[in-house]
Amino acid sequence: MNQSISTAITAHAITKTYANAHRALDGVSLEVSQGEVLVLMGPSGSGKSTLIRTFNGLESLDSGHLDVLGLRLDAEADPRQIQRIRKRVGMVFQQFNLFPHLSILDNITLAPMRVQRQPAATAREHAMLLLEQMGIAEQAEKYPAQLSGGQQQRVAIARALALKPEVMLFDEPTSALDPERVKEVLDAMRSLADQGMTMVVVTHELSFAREVADRVMFMDAGRIVESSDPTTFFTQAKEERTRRFLRQID
Repeated sequence: MNQSISTAITAHAITKTYANAHRALDGVSLEVSQGEVLVLMGPSGSGKSTLIRTFNGLESLDSGHLDVLGLRLDAEADPRQIQRIRKRVGMVFQQFNLFPHLSILDNITLAPMRVQRQPAATAREHAMLLLEQMGIAEQAEKYPAQLSGGQQQRVAIARALALKPEVMLFDEPTSALDPERVKEVLDAMRSLADQGMTMVVVTHELSFAREVADRVMFMDAGRIVESSDPTTFFTQAKEERTRRFLRQID
């Protein structure tokens, strides 16, 4: 059912083990409220990217289940259910994954026209509004190779927004960027948060977590170690494992 709900995502004891017997998720339970910005932090291999990829069915579950915007995902998830969720949950990856042979405008309008059957004029109008929101409207007719990494990532954000998602997932969206390009992408994400978008963000960008997150969650070895508001997380972390991680990256 797609009833109005205050909780966007709920995970119930979800597990995921890969073929090499590495348990990426070990009984993870959490809730993400509508309009919340949740930042996931943790060392490499802690399970945070696997977790965020379960939220739109990119990673399957071994056990447990998810409720995403009122839709159930479990180990026996129907591909049609996954498609329903992906129409409502946008995702931005480390790599931009833009089609190099299409213009920026065509990259953004492709999914709305094919998936949602939007008329070309409607899709283009919305795409231009999104590019304006991202501060790169003047790049609409260029091709990805003509843009900087930061500009390409903002196009990737606009492309995800073109389907008018209710939740946005970000998997280390600035990790492939030169340091001077990071701020422009984080500013675009701040703008989305200010508009009330529900966001789950995997990142090591401490300033973003401090300033924008409603909650910061620390993961290690496939488990949630600690979860709190940013002030508490960064100044009064309860767990020694969390404090050790923060000392290493601060």
